Amino acid sequence: MNGSICKAGAAAADITPALGTLVNGDFFPHRATHIHDRLYARALVLEQGGITLAFVVADICVMPRQMMDAVKAGVAAQTGIDRAHILISCTHTHAGGSAGDIFLTPPDPAYAALLPGLITQAVAAAVQRLQPARTAYGAVPVPQHVVCRRYYMKDGYVPENPVTGGADIIKTNPFGAENAIESRVAETDPGLSFLAVQAESGEWIAVLANYSLHYAGDWENGTISADYFGVFSRHLRSLLQAGDHFQAIMSNGTSGDVNIWDFLEPHRYPSAHYAKSEVIGRDLAAAVYNALPALQWNSSPVLAAACDEVPVQVRKPSSAETGAARLLMADTDYTALLYDIGGLRRIYAREQVLLAEMPDTLFCPVQALKVGECTIGALPGEFFAETGLRLKRFAGRYFTIGLANANVGYVPPAAEMERGGYETWRCRNSLLETAAEEKIFNRLLELVRGL
Repeated sequence: MNGSICKAGAAAADITPALGTLVNGDFFPHRATHIHDRLYARALVLEQGGITLAFVVADICVMPRQMMDAVKAGVAAQTGIDRAHILISCTHTHAGGSAGDIFLTPPDPAYAALLPGLITQAVAAAVQRLQPARTAYGAVPVPQHVVCRRYYMKDGYVPENPVTGGADIIKTNPFGAENAIESRVAETDPGLSFLAVQAESGEWIAVLANYSLHYAGDWENGTISADYFGVFSRHLRSLLQAGDHFQAIMSNGTSGDVNIWDFLEPHRYPSAHYAKSEVIGRDLAAAVYNALPALQWNSSPVLAAACDEVPVQVRKPSSAETGAARLLMADTDYTALLYDIGGLRRIYAREQVLLAEMPDTLFCPVQALKVGECTIGALPGEFFAETGLRLKRFAGRYFTIGLANANVGYVPPAAEMERGGYETWRCRNSLLETAAEEKIFNRLLELVRGL
């Protein structure tokens, strides 16, 4: 119903794991030994015209779909919000508790048991704080922190592929091979988009922001940190002089091929622990803050939502490849691997065996949520900047939240699959068919246009 008053509420739940909790995001497992800053699940709830939308962004590397579905069921039971209207995503900090299985790191059972209830509490608290509100969409370019991490290399350099045993066309994150770099492979998305939410009184309720950048990773293994996502939240709250209930929420966009480890200009960031996170988070917060005076506010933004499931085939090893992988696994001490090509071959051998047991088809959730003139898409994995840029060109005032509602791993465009590189190496974190990105893109665009 057009013209009805919008209400909004925001809240957060502390999801910081205990020391000793498993930390994932690396090839190898780590244990939490130090808490640098607290982790949160931040929730924003909007209500208008009989429709309620809930956005949740958690300081977690990844969450499996079954966990996200359980949270949605709990939220629906406690608040009455339609499960199809709930978006849950991860920031993708690599310094959080392990909620999902990544390479050699399983979920931490105790932490995974606590997490759904804590996230549900955040949404329920946001519902309790609903009050008349207004919204506005903003977008500013912040190009200096997004770098394509995939590189063409000079003749003579061989980018080894630990799955096929052959050579890729490109190299991802060429540590130690900086002198062999020819050029970057692709463009990045410089856009910092955001949805701003204020109470009718002018009090700040929330800012839901989006930037297509991987974590900064400027901490030691074993550290618990929200990375630059947490710095953004802390600094924007300070700039706005906002109250305790205000939530500055930074979501991860389409950053599958993007980070800030600039191999062509490796010294342009400070090298101290947490220094890059501080620079990036503060710059993003300042960019949002400086854009606020130009916003156009809407006190009755129409809300809408649509979602669907896209069936996609799984890339599986052949029986011969699975057999060879089993033989290599049998000759491997997985407690003593090194981070070299030999160690990677053994890690990926295990992945082939596990992939062979997976279903032939996965159903990938896609979702579109509309708040007035702003549309937000949700994709269930790590998509490349190219995907997000294409969606923005077609969709107007729009941004994509990645790692949302499920985790199907990396989903590169078909041309990038052909070039190879870490993001394409067949494993449980890169398992979809070559045509997957196009199929998922097309269905999400249909949903966005249909709102």
